[in-house]
Amino acid sequence: MQFEFTKYQGLGNDFVLIDNRLTPEPCLTPEQSIQVCDRHFGVGADGVIFLLPGQQGADYTMRIYNSDGSEPEMCGNGIRCLARFIADLEGKLGGAQTYRIHTLAGPITPEVRPDGQVRVNMGQPRLLAGEIPTTLAAPDEKVINCSLEVEGKSWNVTCVSMGNPHCITFVEDVAAIPLAQLGPKFEHHAAFPQRTNTEFIEVVRSDYLKMRVWERGAGATLACGTGACAVLVAGVLTGNCDTTATIELPGGPLQIEWTALDRAVYMTGPAQKVFAGTLEL
Repeated sequence: MQFEFTKYQGLGNDFVLIDNRLTPEPCLTPEQSIQVCDRHFGVGADGVIFLLPGQQGADYTMRIYNSDGSEPEMCGNGIRCLARFIADLEGKLGGAQTYRIHTLAGPITPEVRPDGQVRVNMGQPRLLAGEIPTTLAAPDEKVINCSLEVEGKSWNVTCVSMGNPHCITFVEDVAAIPLAQLGPKFEHHAAFPQRTNTEFIEVVRSDYLKMRVWERGAGATLACGTGACAVLVAGVLTGNCDTTATIELPGGPLQIEWTALDRAVYMTGPAQKVFAGTLEL
């Protein structure tokens, strides 16, 4: 099997993008996507993203397989890359372009700007335990500064869903966190029936936070867009940050805003084409 692809990255979170508009289902299986994502025997990526025909009134549909073959509901950095991919395919790289994308987390609306930045309306955060999901509180209660036992230590965590689950904990020194050791313990904790993404956050100022992330299905990555959005929401809920802040990830900064007007979270950051090619599986 031979197929064309284009690789994009958003703050070092990298994806293989495939034009899949002729069929309603991904042209690769999860197992094939694992091969593609392999950094030694494949292209190398955190995930494979498929651009599918629109549904339910959307312009296009987004599906994604992580590097371990699992399928997340959505991906923040990935949808910025997908928006740039669409603009490249359509040859519309002059003015601002807005697309309505159907995802498993619901409709998402990214805007590709002339300066190369992509601003995305990520929708309203989901805050109830049953929506995340987690068993850390009753299904109709919020999970704010709850205690979670991991590796013999009690962590104060706040949980937020941006269409996918996030567990956020604020720490004194984010650089000192043994991410490879702790990340899998959080991800597979029994309190998260669908596993979870985990963000460790250091508050530098109320408008500037440092973040390291362990992504469900991908491990340690250089950036996580939905995670940065969840972090800002958790920071506001716990009194740690303003409603607009810069979230500094290992791959670079994202600008995140939680608006009072529509209660939606907006993410602004870069998405860049790396290269295109043909791969045979």
